[in-house]
Amino acid sequence: MLRTTGAVVAGSVGLAGCGSDGGDGSGGGDGSETEPDAATPAPVTVEMTDGLKFDPATVTVDRGTTVVWETVGSVAHSVTAYADAVPEGAEYFASGDFDEESAARAGYPDGSVGPDERFTHTFAVAGEHEYFCIPHESGMKGTVVVE
Repeated sequence: MLRTTGAVVAGSVGLAGCGSDGGDGSGGGDGSETEPDAATPAPVTVEMTDGLKFDPATVTVDRGTTVVWETVGSVAHSVTAYADAVPEGAEYFASGDFDEESAARAGYPDGSVGPDERFTHTFAVAGEHEYFCIPHESGMKGTVVVE
């Protein structure tokens, strides 16, 4: 039910690396395939805690960075962008792959991220992307600042 885009991407990268490592060691194509990976920003992790907090509450990342939200306690959470706080031209994001805030709210608990589960989103558009946890909205809010 929960899709972890980052895991799929990481798996694809891992497979690409395994395929090129299994070659004859001639070099040529191997170096060119690893260079784009080196230019990709490292993922940034935000923990979702039993204290009903995103930790850290604000992260600043470069465009193209994948943010990974991970539930580190026993309480399930969601990651839901505020529709009016998504920068112009940016893709809406919500755990459960909802396309809009109202659908995420109506669909909850679909999209909940349980213990030891993750939700990922890659940010391509600069600006402040504000989000919240549906069942804990009164105090569980966060911001991804994309430069």
